Amino acid sequence: MEVFFMKKSFLKTLAVLFAAGTVFFASGCATMSKAGKQASITATVVSADKYGNCTLSVTADEFTAGGFEAGDMTSVKAGTFAYDAPVCTNYSDVDNGKYLINVSKGKVSLAINMGNFAKTSGAAENTQVTVSLKKKAGYLKEYQIRQLKKSEDRSAYASDEVFANFRAVKAGKIAQNRLYRSCNPVLGDVRAPYAAKLAEAAKIQTVINLADSKESASAHMADAPYYASLADAGNVIFLNMGVSFTDKDFLVKLHDGLVFLGEHKNGPYLVHCNEGKDRAGFVSAVLEAVNGATLEEMTADYMTSFENYFGVKKGTEQYSMIGQTIPDMFKSLNGGKTVTNKNVGAVAEKYLLTTVGLTSGQLAAVRANLQ
Repeated sequence: MEVFFMKKSFLKTLAVLFAAGTVFFASGCATMSKAGKQASITATVVSADKYGNCTLSVTADEFTAGGFEAGDMTSVKAGTFAYDAPVCTNYSDVDNGKYLINVSKGKVSLAINMGNFAKTSGAAENTQVTVSLKKKAGYLKEYQIRQLKKSEDRSAYASDEVFANFRAVKAGKIAQNRLYRSCNPVLGDVRAPYAAKLAEAAKIQTVINLADSKESASAHMADAPYYASLADAGNVIFLNMGVSFTDKDFLVKLHDGLVFLGEHKNGPYLVHCNEGKDRAGFVSAVLEAVNGATLEEMTADYMTSFENYFGVKKGTEQYSMIGQTIPDMFKSLNGGKTVTNKNVGAVAEKYLLTTVGLTSGQLAAVRANLQ
């Protein structure tokens, strides 16, 4: 009889809690409004990856079931660091350098697109995080425009080159078929074999691998024998870079990669990350700029990745929005000042000489090898 009354009392307590709008999750706490929309959720950081993205203790199901949805605008406090961010499902749902809450693959993480959230915010394991709803659907229109989905089925693409995002860079004074970019030939995914074969067909001689360490690449090297032969000959540099081009680690590795390119006289050259879109997009744009490319040429090259992978069409609002990444990137390198075709080369050169730390001789060697 006593057990019965305890159960009855417990159920009554639960009913009161739900009526009050409060639910406690095993991994976090959420406070909900009577309308069923989540007002706030408190959790902790459980891990930070090498890119500085901080995974929270609440799951994606817990986060969304409470009322948060993609396109909502939130206010976030991570420790003492406070900011606003939209709820998204891909890093590319926001501009480079912008904050987002990334809800994907069952996890919720705090991130900066092409940036290091952990370093910027000071967040680390066990940091307490509070996310509050600022405006329902406050970012929804832009989120919907940015939705990017790609197929993993080769038959959905027009060619192997499109599927592997493999192409020669054609901009400025860069010589024909001298510099290539692509997805990762040694990633171990469905696209890697295509990129590996195309690299061999193009007779690539020197590779700047922005994504892998030598150890991580070795796991899939057997599937790319030509690439492996280049690595064995010392013609591949493995940089294992993050995605924030202002981080010291990124700058040091970019320096090493470009010195490597300048010292290796044999081309063609291949620059790749995993998708060949973000890190490879940044490095390609900088190389294009110091070789006389216009903003229009660099934007067209950058957007080819989005056309290849996601079918983003020229002339659409989505194309224009994503394409603004290139002018904005150089604006950031220029201290927030607008960049034009007249000064973009000088801005890129100053970045490589002053921030990255190349000598004038090292930069000249890079130019000579590409031209």
